[in-house]
Amino acid sequence: MSFKASDVKTLREQTGAGMMACKKALTETNGDMEAAVDFLRKKGLAAAQKKQSRVAAEGTVATLVEGNKGVLVEVNCETDFVSKGDDFQGFAKSVANDILKEGYADITALKAAKESDVNELTLKLGEKIDIRRFVAKNTDGALGSYNHGGRIGVLVEVKGADASNEQVQELLKDVAMHVAAASPKFLSANDIDEEFKKKEAAIYAAQLKEEGKPENMIDKIVDGKLKKLSSEVCLLEQKFVKDPDLTVGKLVEKVGKEVGAELTLTSFNMLTLGEGIEKKEDNLADEVAKMTGGN
Repeated sequence: MSFKASDVKTLREQTGAGMMACKKALTETNGDMEAAVDFLRKKGLAAAQKKQSRVAAEGTVATLVEGNKGVLVEVNCETDFVSKGDDFQGFAKSVANDILKEGYADITALKAAKESDVNELTLKLGEKIDIRRFVAKNTDGALGSYNHGGRIGVLVEVKGADASNEQVQELLKDVAMHVAAASPKFLSANDIDEEFKKKEAAIYAAQLKEEGKPENMIDKIVDGKLKKLSSEVCLLEQKFVKDPDLTVGKLVEKVGKEVGAELTLTSFNMLTLGEGIEKKEDNLADEVAKMTGGN
């Protein structure tokens, strides 16, 4: 018996299982809807899918660089305990490797390809598992990376460099560590958009009013702060964390002269674990009171 796309849709609505899992169930059961539901229940995929409505803000950011290719990927789970386990960590590394090897174009394609693996891990660990986002780089320059305890992952790209040069490798690592520490928002002053400037100007003005600064002085002070903005939020103009006498841009220039190459820092990417996810805040006292019958 064959089946149609509408059958897949119906099975998804009935079970909550993913599209690929529903297709497999209908294929295995020759399009028999009841048998397909039983197939999914036996496999436990429907139960696994129900966990996908939970909040998963823990997990890890995996970082991988091989040659001129690099990957950052955030994989989430529900608890810090599970995130530290070998099963979860191994899965995150395998996802990073798959992105590097297969060249996935977007998160939708990656999730579809890994749906079965995610469901299996969800069942095994008992928590929602989610491949949230990734960054993939392919360059004719050199890539460097830094990973801070699985919570922050950074990739930096330098053009005009011999990737095998030890000084270049050290530069890449240093800049990547700087990005993790200083959290720049833009590469250079030219990249700061007007919307960001307006937002910052409004914040500065509100702060100055709160401090009681005279109204006729606020605009002038805000203008002064905006002129210094690039040194705070632009990577190339930030003071290098390991040597504040140098900006990151000057550091790149300095190393370039030392290795006899014109180096250009062309991009950086950073993923921070759980960024933007609304976490459920548990009140321990309330939870204990509920468990003990207290008020």
